Amino acid sequence: MKSHRLAWIAGIMVLAAFFVFQTGWSKADAQVVQLRFAHFTEDTHPLHLGAKQFAARVEERTKGQVKVTIYPANSLGSPPEMQEMIKLGTLDMGATTQGQLEKYVRACMTAQIPFIFDDYDHAHRVLDGPSWPWLYSLAEKEGIILLSNWEWGFRCLTNNRRPILQPDDVKGLKIRVPPEMHLQAAMEALGAIVTKIAFPEVYMALAQNVVDGQENPIATIYSQKFWEVQKHLALTKHAYSCSIHQMSVAGWAKLNPEQKKIVQEESKRAGEYVRKTLISSEKDLLDKMEKSGVKISRPDLAPFRAKMGPAYEKITKYTGEENVKIFMKWVEDTRKK
Repeated sequence: MKSHRLAWIAGIMVLAAFFVFQTGWSKADAQVVQLRFAHFTEDTHPLHLGAKQFAARVEERTKGQVKVTIYPANSLGSPPEMQEMIKLGTLDMGATTQGQLEKYVRACMTAQIPFIFDDYDHAHRVLDGPSWPWLYSLAEKEGIILLSNWEWGFRCLTNNRRPILQPDDVKGLKIRVPPEMHLQAAMEALGAIVTKIAFPEVYMALAQNVVDGQENPIATIYSQKFWEVQKHLALTKHAYSCSIHQMSVAGWAKLNPEQKKIVQEESKRAGEYVRKTLISSEKDLLDKMEKSGVKISRPDLAPFRAKMGPAYEKITKYTGEENVKIFMKWVEDTRKK
C-alpha cells in the first residue's frame, strides 16, 4: 500500500514538473515576436541582401526575441498589393517605393517629379533631411510607420526598336510603366504609348513583344533580367525612386520600446548598405549588359527635361500645388551651388 502511494506521489510530481516545464517553454516561446517582411526584388538584388542583413542583426541584437522572415520576389503579392497589406496591417513590414505609397500619401509623389535631382547625393540630402519628418508624419496618419530610406535608383529606359538619343526617339514606343501617375505623365510627355503591366509580368510582356520597352533603375533591369529581352538601354535617369523600409502600425505595436529602437537602428544601417551596394554596382552591371549585346546610349538630358511641362502640370494637379511648392523649396535649398 505504501509503495503504491509513493508511486502515485512520484507520478504527480513528474506531471507537475512536466507542466511547469511546458508552461515555462510556452511563455518564453510566446514572447518571440515574428515579423513578416515582403519585397519585390529577386534574391540577387541589393535590397534583398540588405533585408537579410537587417533580419540577422535584429535577431542577434534582440537575442532571438524578434525574428524577421523575408518574402522576396513578389511572393506575397505585387508591389501595390504589398503596400495595401501594410496599410491594412495584414503585413508587418515591407520595402516599397514612393510610387506605391503615393496612393495613401499623395505628397510622396513630389520625390519622384521627373528630373529634379542632380545625383544620388542630392536626392539623399532631401529625403533624409527636411522631407523626412514631413513624409513620416503624413504616413503615420495613414497607419504606416516609415523606418528609413533604402534605395531603388534613377530610372532608365529600355526598348527593342531603336536607341534613344533625343526625345523624339521615344515617340510611338509602347512603354510599360507601373501604376504610378508621375511615370505615366513623364513617358506621355515624351510621346510614348503607355501600358500598365504588373511587375511580375513585365519580363514575359517584353519577351513576347506585348510592349516595346519599360523603365526601371539599372539594378532592377539587371536583376529582373529585362536586358535579356531588350536591345537598347538609354540612361535617361528621368525620375528617382527611393525604396522606403516601413511597417504597419499593427506590426510596430508588437515591439517593446527597446526592440523598436533596435529595429530603427538596423533599418538605417541596412539602408546605408543597400545604397552603397546598389550605387557602386551600376557601372559593373552596365558593363555586363553591354558585353552581352545591349546597346547603351547616354543622351543629353536637357532636351528631355524641357519636354516635361505637361507632366509637371499633371503631377502638380494630382499631388497638390502646396505639396510641390514645399518639396521643391527643399530641392533647391539642398542643391550644391
